Amino acid sequence: MSAFKQFLSSDIIVTPFEVNKGFVFPQSQWGNSDVKIDRLKGVSGSFETNQNTSGEDNTEYEVLVYNSIKELYYSNFITRDEGGELYSASLFPGSDFTGDVLIGSSSSQGRYENYLSSTLTPQRSFNTSSGAEILVFSVPSRLHGDYIQPNSFQLEFSSSTVFINDDGEGNLVNSGRVVGNVIYQHGLAIFAATASLGVGSNIDVYGTAIYGTSIYGGTLNLIEALELATDITCSFSSSHTIYETQYKATVREKEFNYSLNPSLMENTGSGEVYNFVSGSDFQPYVTTVGLYDNNQNLLAVGKLSQPYPLSRTTDTSIFINIDK
Repeated sequence: MSAFKQFLSSDIIVTPFEVNKGFVFPQSQWGNSDVKIDRLKGVSGSFETNQNTSGEDNTEYEVLVYNSIKELYYSNFITRDEGGELYSASLFPGSDFTGDVLIGSSSSQGRYENYLSSTLTPQRSFNTSSGAEILVFSVPSRLHGDYIQPNSFQLEFSSSTVFINDDGEGNLVNSGRVVGNVIYQHGLAIFAATASLGVGSNIDVYGTAIYGTSIYGGTLNLIEALELATDITCSFSSSHTIYETQYKATVREKEFNYSLNPSLMENTGSGEVYNFVSGSDFQPYVTTVGLYDNNQNLLAVGKLSQPYPLSRTTDTSIFINIDK
């Protein structure tokens, strides 16, 4: 049997808290159904002349990958690695719109949202030359959650001592030099720099996936090495916000002092109960709390670890916590 009581707004508290989890995936696991880390190549050019595709999980056009990355994350950084200056104008209204006066530059330079990860002066370089190539590593949202934790992203070549680390400010660094950028909230590692921003010493690809090709025993620049290598390990930590809802079920001292358990009835036809139930020493116990919607549909059930007596002299509060 049940007894119902309406919650007040003050009885419900929603508290967000952040949880983190670290991941380490060798390249052999990137294609697993529960991983799906993708590697996409972008190429500058015209879609009419280049309709090549890229991607190991999702197939995308190389030209569209290049243009999308450029527009979303580098549009303020085409002319300067530190970002274009923000221009703004002030409107002085006239008697009507024909008399309005715009004071200041109306240029759109520096106005784009490029998803910066730091308040420090950003460092982003994008190769805009004809045929320029970029490379993008994409971590699915089910793995990175709300965002990748700063200072956690790393790419490691198992065949060498080359590490590419996230510096916590949105930059990917190798040997003290910025070689790319990480967009934490979108789970992207982007290598779009010009050749002058490559690694200090090129990565030796002897014995890797391109063993036996025309560059046997040779070296590659960073983007080429990242594109062709088959021995990369990707590691990062995810961040996800969980919302804990706490419901406070309060039973006042004079509420629910009569048990609704049918086993206490001496005569179910007349509704008479056993004598001991009507005595002053008898206390009902609560064992279960159910949460219902406005239509009295049961949504959740909370079981107490042991039956708890309801007091006749003080209020009894039971707290139910639900994480989602």
